[in-house]
Amino acid sequence: MIKWLYPGMHVKRWLLLLMFGIVVIGLGIDYVLRELYDSVTFPDFVYYVTLQFLPRFVRAALFFAVGVGTIALAIARLNSSLLSPFLTSAQDLSLVDRVYRHHMLRRGPKIVAVGGGTGLSTLLRGLKQYTGNLTAIVTMADDGGSSGRLRRELGVPPPGDFRQCLAALADAEPLMSRLLQHRFTEGMGLGGHSFGNLFIVAMAEVTGTFERAIHESCRVLAVRGQVLPSTLADVTLCAEFEGDEHIAGESRIGEVGKPIRRAYLRPEHPPAYPEAVRAVRDADLIVIGPGSLYTSILPNLLVQEIARTVKASSALKVYVCNVATQRGETENYRVIDHVQALEHQLGEGLFQYVVVNSNLPARTPDVQPVVLSGEEAERYHVVEADVADPQHPRMHQPLKLAQALMRLYYDRASGSGLPPTSRADADGRGAGDAVPPDSLTGPASRDLVPGG
Repeated sequence: MIKWLYPGMHVKRWLLLLMFGIVVIGLGIDYVLRELYDSVTFPDFVYYVTLQFLPRFVRAALFFAVGVGTIALAIARLNSSLLSPFLTSAQDLSLVDRVYRHHMLRRGPKIVAVGGGTGLSTLLRGLKQYTGNLTAIVTMADDGGSSGRLRRELGVPPPGDFRQCLAALADAEPLMSRLLQHRFTEGMGLGGHSFGNLFIVAMAEVTGTFERAIHESCRVLAVRGQVLPSTLADVTLCAEFEGDEHIAGESRIGEVGKPIRRAYLRPEHPPAYPEAVRAVRDADLIVIGPGSLYTSILPNLLVQEIARTVKASSALKVYVCNVATQRGETENYRVIDHVQALEHQLGEGLFQYVVVNSNLPARTPDVQPVVLSGEEAERYHVVEADVADPQHPRMHQPLKLAQALMRLYYDRASGSGLPPTSRADADGRGAGDAVPPDSLTGPASRDLVPGG
C-alpha cells in the first residue's frame, strides 16, 4: 500500500485534494450539528452513540480512525470494481506496480534506435525495461523471405522488421510475441509466411495505408514506443563488390561471397519519413546498431536526411558493434573496420561512443568474434562491456546491452564523463554487468525501473 505514495506516482496530490474536500465537508456538517445540538433536545441513546461518555480527545481519535479506514476501504473497492475489466488474470503485476511502472517509463529518456533484423529487436527488448519513449527506425529494403513475397505480390512495404520490433516492444504476455513470430510451415500460399507479417498487411488493408497500419498495430499491441520506417519509398538495396560487381536486392548481397566496397539505394535519394526525422531531432540518445552492417544499418542511414539529422543532433550518439562477424558481409572485420565502413559511406560525426563486447566468445567455424585493434580509441570513446549472450554467443544479451547504454547515458547526463576507453565503473563492475536499476549512476537513475 505504501508504494502508492512513492515519488512520481501522481497519487499523493489527488489524495491530499480528496482529504481537503473531506475536511471542508466535515466543517460544514460540524456547523449544522452544532446548531442542532444547541437548539434540539436529543434522546438519551444519542449520548451513547456519539460516545460522549469518553474524553473528547479519545472520541476524536476513534472517529478519525474509523473514517480513514472507511475511506481507504471504499477507494480500494472502487478501484477494484472500476479497473477489474482492464486487468486480466494473465498479468502478473499488481495495480500499484503497473501504475508505478507506467509513470517511471513515461519519464525515461527519448531513445532512437536505428537498425533492423534480430539485432534491433534484441536491443529493444532490453531498452523497453528502462523507458517508454522508444523509437525504432527500420529499413524498407528487405526483399527476402515472407516480406519479399508480400512486397512482390501485394505491393506493400516489407513488414518483417516491423513485425520483429512490434514483438520486442509489445507490452503483453510472451504468448503474443510468439504468435507474431510464428511462421507457417505448410499450407497453400501460407508456407514460409509469419503470422505477424500477415497481421500487419491485413491491418494495412483494414486501415487503408501501411503507415496507419503500423500506428494501429502499436496501439493494439500496447507497444512501449513506436516503430517508424526510414522512408516509405519503394527502395532497393544494392551493393558494389570488389571486381566492380554490382548486385541488387538485400537478400542476394550476403550470397556473393566477396568483400563489399559500398552499399547504395535505388533510387539513390529517397525522401525520409518525416516522423522518423522528428524523432531523431528530439532524441536524448541515438543508438546505431547492432545488426547487419550493410543490410540492416546502412539502408537506414543511406536515406540522406536521416543521416544529416543524426549528425546534427546534440544527443548522445552510440554505435553498438556486433559481437561476431557476419558471413557474407563482414567476415574478418574488426571493430575499426565496422566504423570505417560507416564513415567511408556517410562521413564522420554519426556517433561519439562505440560499445564493444568485452567477453569475447570462443572462436569457432560459426562464430568469429569482433575484436578491437586499438585504432578505435584514437577518435572515439570506446566502452568495453560484457554484453554477449552466453546461450547465443553470436548475439547480444538484451538486458546487459541496455544496462551498458543506460549507464553510459546517465554518466554523460551527470557530467561525470568517461575516459576514451572505459572498461569498468568505480565500483568495479563492467559497463554491461547485470546491476539493479537503482545502482546506476546519474541524477535520474532512481527512475530506471525495469518494466518486466
